[in-house]
Amino acid sequence: MIENQSDNIDNKEKDDSNLDNAPEDTSSTQNLETKNDELSSQEKEEINEELKNTISNNDARLEQLEKEHETLKNQYVRISADFDNFRKRQSRDQDDLKIQLVSKTLTAILPIVDNFERARQQLKPENEEAQALHRSYQGLYKQLVEVLKQQGVSPMRVVGQQFDPNLHEAVLREPSEEFEEDFIVEELQRGYHLEGKVLRHALVKVSMGPGKQNSQQEVEKDTVEGDINSEANTSEDV
Repeated sequence: MIENQSDNIDNKEKDDSNLDNAPEDTSSTQNLETKNDELSSQEKEEINEELKNTISNNDARLEQLEKEHETLKNQYVRISADFDNFRKRQSRDQDDLKIQLVSKTLTAILPIVDNFERARQQLKPENEEAQALHRSYQGLYKQLVEVLKQQGVSPMRVVGQQFDPNLHEAVLREPSEEFEEDFIVEELQRGYHLEGKVLRHALVKVSMGPGKQNSQQEVEKDTVEGDINSEANTSEDV
């Protein structure tokens, strides 16, 4: 039995030595490596293609976002400009409304100022009592004028100025040796400005220029003489 075991051991050692001496299968290993390389290159191509698609999609998305940003920016600029114009228009309308209300009120007060001025020209205080009354009147008049100044009212100075229909209203025209034609000779009713705008036109007398009266008289004289001569010729014919 011992001999059989030894024989088995010897046979096993021989088989191991045969296995060690057997040639290695290199072709299978190379095939595996080639397949691995092919799979690796295919995966790389797929990854590269995926990256290209991702970059292309990102570029398209970025371009779209830039267009949307430009559109929103233009809308913001337009809205901002419209709001600024609206704010300016509202402020201008409020100022115009304020001036209209003030103008309406002050226009109703101006005839009172005219009466004060006419009364001042007519009053000639002779005694102490009349002078005291006159001083009181002057105080009231100055107070009224001061209130008008605070509201932005200023009187026009028209005598000697050239006639301007935007500022003046011509009531009379007469010849003048002192002023040239279309220059204001006399102020009949004072005009006023309010914040640079006309509150009330000035009523004025306008010059027709020097020599107009003499020329008119000469024309009338020639007309009368012509009529007389005509009547004389008629009588002689009769």
